[in-house]
Amino acid sequence: MAELKKLLGRRIKELRKIRNIKQEELAELINIAPRNLSNIETGRCFPSPDNLEKIAQSLNIKVKELFDFEHQQDNEELFTEIINRIKPANRERLQDFYKIICSLTNE
Repeated sequence: MAELKKLLGRRIKELRKIRNIKQEELAELINIAPRNLSNIETGRCFPSPDNLEKIAQSLNIKVKELFDFEHQQDNEELFTEIINRIKPANRERLQDFYKIICSLTNE
């Protein structure tokens, strides 16, 4: 459960920042103390079902989008996922991946 709280908290913070909403503003929109929202975003507390709905409404998303944290994997998990996705590629596709990676890393 601790990992879920951290992932959810990071996701809420991520979505809030994307929408340029300050923590105090979101706390006001969902009618909780900024300290409580901070505890949610840091994974110390899990929001109630009512607050999950309010957060989603305030961020103009569906509740299920709050639980979309696949992209929040740690580096090792991301590396493994990338390798698994490119393993079946043919030589031409691997060369394309290589070019993309080089362009992204400026090498």
